[in-house]
Amino acid sequence: MSVQVLEALRRPAYALAALGMAAAFGIFFLYLNQFLFFAPYFIFYVPSEGAGLFALDVLLSGLGLVASAPLWTIIAAAIKITDRGPVFFAQTRVGERGRIFDALKFRSMIPDAERGVGPVQAAEFDPRVTRVGRLLRATAMDELPQLWNIFRGDMSFVGPRALRPEEIDVDGRGVLAPLQAIPGFAERCMVPPGLTGIAQIYAPRDVLRRHKFRYDCLYVRHQSFGLDLCLIALSFWITARGTWETRSRKF
Repeated sequence: MSVQVLEALRRPAYALAALGMAAAFGIFFLYLNQFLFFAPYFIFYVPSEGAGLFALDVLLSGLGLVASAPLWTIIAAAIKITDRGPVFFAQTRVGERGRIFDALKFRSMIPDAERGVGPVQAAEFDPRVTRVGRLLRATAMDELPQLWNIFRGDMSFVGPRALRPEEIDVDGRGVLAPLQAIPGFAERCMVPPGLTGIAQIYAPRDVLRRHKFRYDCLYVRHQSFGLDLCLIALSFWITARGTWETRSRKF
């Protein structure tokens, strides 16, 4: 397909994207009214805080799946127009207490991005990230399919980032080591992994895992319903600003 044809396709795609985003926000605010109606129940009448967090996850992920439906079609079309590769990307991740599950994402890198390099974190200005992928990652839209993981109970809205079991990192001596050998790994696995969290908000994406684990352990020790609500609100603000990929302050 020629460059001229691709450009001709992209222009209506961008227009459809704008219409889809407007529709998504309209649906979101429609369901937000229902959430606000039921919110007092989840805050004041749940039998325990853990049950309240679970109820919040199920409610928000269900509403999010419905509200974001128009965006899924637009994002899928944009990915296909870019390189005709697969739309979705599934990776094995470590969940609560070491349980393994498949995390879903919109593909933001070139196909076979790990060929020759293995399971490494994406660096700033990583050449493997596609043009559409940069926009998706800056707004965290690449993680929209993980709403299904939250609805299924694999993940929570807030918690440590779900990591891959085969990942390695540098330990305190500067030696490569599996994540399981990094201090804080076991403690962070005591809670479900999250779509957002203290580490995701306050730490740069490509900082060493052992530094992020300190943020994760801080969350585990101070987890609460109110903290989760604050982190979710901050995450929406960062998404609106499109600053998830910045190395400086995100909000």
